[in-house]
Amino acid sequence: MEKEKQIEDSLKLFIVLSRAHRAFNDVVNKHISTYQLNPTEFAVLELLYHKGAQPLQQIGGKILLASGSITYVVDKLEQKGLLARKACPNDRRVTHAEITDKGKQLIEDIFPEHEEKINEVLNVLTAEEKSIVIDLLKKVGFHANELLNKQK
Repeated sequence: MEKEKQIEDSLKLFIVLSRAHRAFNDVVNKHISTYQLNPTEFAVLELLYHKGAQPLQQIGGKILLASGSITYVVDKLEQKGLLARKACPNDRRVTHAEITDKGKQLIEDIFPEHEEKINEVLNVLTAEEKSIVIDLLKKVGFHANELLNKQK
C-alpha cells in the first residue's frame, strides 16, 4: 500500500511540475516573441552574448537542442544580421557562431525585460522558498542524470 501511495505522489508531482514548467515557458516565450524571435533563437543569442563565440557543433548541447536544428536557427539569425559565422583559424573543420553588434544591442535591449518577466513569474515565492525549490530540483535532476548514466 505504501508503494502505491509513493507512486501516486510521484505521478502527481510529475504532472504538477510539467504543467508549471509549461506555464512558465509560455509566459517567457510570449514575451520573447514580441521581439520577432522564437525561444531557440533567443537562447542562441543569449548564449553567444554571455559566453562569447561558440563552435556550431557545441551550441546544441549548451541550449538543449538537437544539432540538426542548430544550422536552421543559425541561418535565420545570420539572415537577420544578429550573428555571423567565423571559420576557426586553427581547425578548418570548426566554424564558430559569433554575435554581431546588432545582436548585442538586441540582447541588451531585451534582457532586462526578460529578467523582469522571469522575476514576475517567480516572485510569488519567498527567497527561502526559491532556495528550497532550487535545492530540491537539483537533487531530482542529479538523481535523474545518475539513472540515465546507469542505462547507458
